[in-house]
Amino acid sequence: MATARFPGKSVESADANWSAPTLDRLVCVNGTPWILYLLEECADTVWEYSSVVIGLVSMLCFLLSTLPQVHESYQNGKVDEALSFGFLFFLFSGDVTSFAGCYLTRQLPIQVFTVVFYIFTDLILISQFIYYKIKNNSSRKSPLLKWLCFLWCLSATILLLVLPKLIIDNIKTKDSLGPTSSKSLEVSGYICGYLATIFYLSSRFPQLYKNFQRQSTEGTSYLLFVLAMMGNGTYGLSVIMVLPTLKDSKHNFIIKHLAWLIGSLGVLVLDFFVTIQFVLYRKNNSAKRPATFAALEVEPLLCEEEDLSVL
Repeated sequence: MATARFPGKSVESADANWSAPTLDRLVCVNGTPWILYLLEECADTVWEYSSVVIGLVSMLCFLLSTLPQVHESYQNGKVDEALSFGFLFFLFSGDVTSFAGCYLTRQLPIQVFTVVFYIFTDLILISQFIYYKIKNNSSRKSPLLKWLCFLWCLSATILLLVLPKLIIDNIKTKDSLGPTSSKSLEVSGYICGYLATIFYLSSRFPQLYKNFQRQSTEGTSYLLFVLAMMGNGTYGLSVIMVLPTLKDSKHNFIIKHLAWLIGSLGVLVLDFFVTIQFVLYRKNNSAKRPATFAALEVEPLLCEEEDLSVL
């Protein structure tokens, strides 16, 4: 996800150096102080301020989106039956290429931390998928499997804390590159942005097919898709909110953010189809639960009858 930049502002020089010079900060007299300090953006109009706030809401929705599914998978242990591995694979691939785009285009530190967190939650979901796949297919429980998953999650957490700092320091050392090298890196970053868009759009189709094949959405958290829809919708709105403040640079601004806009709005449309599946298959989900409970209620009675017959 790329942050909506405000062309024509002197603070834009922060793209070349992540710690904006004091002289550039002084030029932004009417800007909102906390936005200038945290995001290094000069938001001095209502449109720009609204764009930043909506963008932060979008970021929060994306940060929280996978957590309900992690909890749902932990509760029912059916993640290998409910989620498509293709969905997880393309989601992870999209976040990795989006991270590469942020790295090559030298985006803000908050973006790097956010994308690394996305990759972290993707790894947790994939780990859960593999864990329950092995556990449900195995006849006996293996304590070694639990320890391996624990060590994997611990390693991913350490990586989450260390990697952003290393990347930011590495990017700062590349600020001395010439304009030609810098331009080629930026182009490569936008190519990664389009690749991320393709991966994000591709991620929904395996899950749609999986739900259709099962005729059920049981084991899948709808909050995952609700928060993703809110995140994609608010992100698109945050970019559009900047347009009224632009004059001659509207065309270049749209081209610069086109990949992320296509990805956000495209996934938003596909998630509406997922929502329709949740509505259509709701009866199937509720029909399966009573059958399970009925089986659990009958089983002890049958055991008692057998004991009486022995006596």
